[in-house]
Amino acid sequence: MKILVPVKRVIDYNVKVRVKSDGSGVDLANVKMSMNPFDEVAIEEAVRLKEAGIASEVVAVSAGVAACQETLRTAMALGADRSILIVTDEELQPLAVAKLLKAVCDKEAPQMVIPGKQAIDDDANQTGQMLAALLGWPQATFASKVVVNADKTGAAVTREIDGGLETIEISLPAVVTTDLRLNEPRYATLPNIMKAKKKPLETTTPEALGVDVKPRLKTLKVAEPAKRAGGVKVADVAALVDKLKNEAKVI
Repeated sequence: MKILVPVKRVIDYNVKVRVKSDGSGVDLANVKMSMNPFDEVAIEEAVRLKEAGIASEVVAVSAGVAACQETLRTAMALGADRSILIVTDEELQPLAVAKLLKAVCDKEAPQMVIPGKQAIDDDANQTGQMLAALLGWPQATFASKVVVNADKTGAAVTREIDGGLETIEISLPAVVTTDLRLNEPRYATLPNIMKAKKKPLETTTPEALGVDVKPRLKTLKVAEPAKRAGGVKVADVAALVDKLKNEAKVI
């Protein structure tokens, strides 16, 4: 059983994001980059399935600039067997990524794809669902527990919903997107980091995969959230209602 895990290179979650002065996007100059936290959970889950004897191979895949090799090396240091980098300087939107992943799935024929439920840079939460639709596979999103059947033809997935937890059964192959509570990712040890340098890293391009990744959406402007105003004390309930009605306009 082969598992494919998409990983994304994003601004490290500890870094304060800065917007460019012209409002055209986020400033990435001299900013620490790392693997998307939800993708770390996905890698950990795939590696655990391999350690349990359920999966035979874990393949990490990423799309973006050449520097994404660092993210893939991290994935291999965490336990992935090999990786694939789709090199492009184009701005990649969720649909384009889903099409690229479908092309990789057509070539690799995995039994399960485990993406993080969303990336912390755009919070789109779309790629996994789009990929399942393009492949025509079952999908289970926001997974907090994954149990693969003994015959490896299906899985029971516990997912987090607004009302609590929901457990569904899906047939394989399938797409399962991970939530943060699925597991706690391990740290990459120095010996595994050294071993990762020798693991296979294949590179390709969108053109080689026959995928058009030109953006379909245009970003008009990026701006920082408005700073919250300081709180005020009111004399009584009547004054509170007046402010909520006439100033905040929420009632």
